[in-house]
This record gives sequence, C-alpha cells and structure tokens, in this order.
Amino acid sequence: MSMCLHTCRILSVCISSVHRRPQSVSCGSRELRIWSELKMVSPAIALAFLPLLLTLIIRYRYFFVLLYRAVLIRWVRDCLTGLSREERAFQYILTHATPGDVQSILDTFDHWCSKVEFISNIGPKKGKILDRLLQEHCPITVLELGTHCGYSTVRIARSLPIGARIYSVEMDEGNARVAEKIIRLAGFDEDMVELIVRPSDEVIPRLREDFGVERLDLVFMDHWKRCYLPDLQLLEGSGLLGEGSIILADNVIFPGAPNFLRHARSSGLYEVRVHRATLEYIRGIRDGMAELTFLGIK
Repeated sequence: MSMCLHTCRILSVCISSVHRRPQSVSCGSRELRIWSELKMVSPAIALAFLPLLLTLIIRYRYFFVLLYRAVLIRWVRDCLTGLSREERAFQYILTHATPGDVQSILDTFDHWCSKVEFISNIGPKKGKILDRLLQEHCPITVLELGTHCGYSTVRIARSLPIGARIYSVEMDEGNARVAEKIIRLAGFDEDMVELIVRPSDEVIPRLREDFGVERLDLVFMDHWKRCYLPDLQLLEGSGLLGEGSIILADNVIFPGAPNFLRHARSSGLYEVRVHRATLEYIRGIRDGMAELTFLGIK
C-alpha cells in the first residue's frame, strides 16, 4: 500500500512538472531526484505483473501459436511470394503429391498445413468422423458449403458410391480456382463434383430450379460460422431435407456457432450429437463437429 502511495505521489509530481516551466536550479534537482526514485519503483511494478503475464502466456499458448501460424506467417509469405496462401498450398501439392492418388493428395495437404502453413481444413482426425458418416449413410446427393481449397471435397468424393454427386459451394473466386485444380488433380470430374462459385444464401434456394436437386442426403458446413444458422434455416424452408438427412457442421466450438447449436437443439427437428475434438493442425484448442439428423417436419 505504501509503495502504491509513494508511486502515485511521484507520478503526480512528474505530471504537474510537465505543465510548469522550471523556476530554478533547485526545481531541476528535485525532478532528477524524482526520476531516480521512479526508476527504482518501476522494476518492482514490472515484477508484480510478471506472474500474471506468465500465467496468460502459458494458458493461451496454443492461441498464440495459432495467431503466429495463421496470421503472421501468412502475411509475411504473402508479401514475399506475391501468391495467396491457397495458391502456395496448391504449388506444394502439385510438386509433392501423386496425381490421381487421393490419399497421397490428402497426406500432402495435411503435411503442408501442419508443418508449413496453417489452413483450416477439416484435417485427418475430424476427417475420420466424416469418413465414418459417409460409409454408414452412403449419400447420393451431397451439398458442401465452403469448398475452400477442396480438401474436404476430395475426402467426401472418394467415399461416395457410383452415381453420387457433390454440389460444392464457394463464394471466393480465388479459392474456387485453387479448389478446382486440386479436385481435378485427384481425378474427380464435373459429373461427380460440381463447383458453384456463388454465396451460399443465393445457391440454396435455387438448388431445385437450377440444378435439379430433389433431396439432400448429406450437408457439410465448413464456411463462415455466422452463416451456419441462416443457411440451416434456408435448408429447412427449401424442402430438400428429408427424414434421415445428415447435416455435419465443423468448428461449432472454436471459433464456435452457438446460435446454430441452440436452434438445432431447441427446434425439435433434429437429433443432435456433438463430436468433441481439437482444432485441426493445432493441438490444445478444443473444438467439435455437430452431427444433426433431420427428423422431418412435424
């Protein structure tokens, strides 16, 4: 307490001295004495906050790693290469993966995202949840919201039965160009994967009229989290969800989609299950995928 009062007295004198012109040599000597006292107190204040700073760094260390890998490294390499992160990923896959070998492309993608630069794909661990659902339900018509680089598109396409079709929606034209190259490199043509470069809220109401879709067996959401709930409500109103249709939404815990989960649980339209996991390519950050089974309109 005495240290705080002493510090406040020193600071008040320093502040007041800024607004006064020096009157004498003795005043200057007094200010020097005050500054010397202030220098003695400052290390004590810094040491008092050191445990708090260390606690924050340790507690949120994985978030600092994410900031470094997802933002700082990306910014530096964008400036140095003149290429987007997604284009750099494609160049790496093109030179390190085997064309037509889906597993080779996915493994190369995973290596690049975990060791080189961070991209928020579904990743190998949560990808196994998606693989299991595809094997259990064998969907014929799949809607993917958020193609990004095409990682999940390729992962879905390899597990689909003959005659199945994916409608993959991506609003960013640059990402869509990269995704199409990766999808074709994996060996999937336009008959199996149709890439739609438009916002999801424009595509969903037009799926029946523009693409002849009558029912969606599986919807995979991995686009903007704020769009999860509006797009789910558009799907409910479209009449394209049938009893047993599956909606799988990634990253519902981090960054999170609380309104989406609240609606799914309270609407009475779904059986809801949340698969706990960690954020792709970053251990220590809790995340999860929501699996919604449509029960039908009551």
